Amino acid sequence: MVLDKSDGTLVSETESTANPATAGVTAGWPDFGALPGWLQQELRSDHAGEYGAVMIYRGVLAVSKDTSVRQFAERHLLTEGQHLALMEEIVSRRGRTKLLPLWRLMGWLTGALPALVGRHAVFATIEAVETFVDHHYEQQIQRLPAQGTYASLRETLLKCQADEVSHRDEAARLALPRRGILLRAWCAVVGTGSMLAVIAAKRV
Repeated sequence: MVLDKSDGTLVSETESTANPATAGVTAGWPDFGALPGWLQQELRSDHAGEYGAVMIYRGVLAVSKDTSVRQFAERHLLTEGQHLALMEEIVSRRGRTKLLPLWRLMGWLTGALPALVGRHAVFATIEAVETFVDHHYEQQIQRLPAQGTYASLRETLLKCQADEVSHRDEAARLALPRRGILLRAWCAVVGTGSMLAVIAAKRV
């Protein structure tokens, strides 16, 4: 279960040992401040992305009454909460983006608005978000060596990526194969918004 902290950040009560994304991964992360600048930026955007993902599913659950959608969101919220807890271990508090209050709002709206429309809009939205996240993780993974100082970090990103791909594929199976122009436009906005959010999180 993910709870709000008094400063507006999120934390998971789930122990890391129960987290499929951390299974077999060493908890001794490199000092965030000593990481290369590009890697700090990428991990900062990862933390912001997982924060936003938690808020997306909270937005869905706040609005949707559809049983299948709620079950989908509850399961994926658990995984995203575990990812967020992991990123909060890796990214120091000082290293996180200052835009988290905005992420909170925009993430919630990204989940709540399609939930107002219906189940297929929710699933199409999740597919669009996770398609972007898959590519975003892949770019980072390709830059990290499989052996050496960042091997554990790379393995962790691979596990998180696998979870996101699973979410994407499940959402794609549940969504309608044919989509109207408004839903296609919405998904394009979601994809572009995700890209701009990453850019902003890296810089601020």
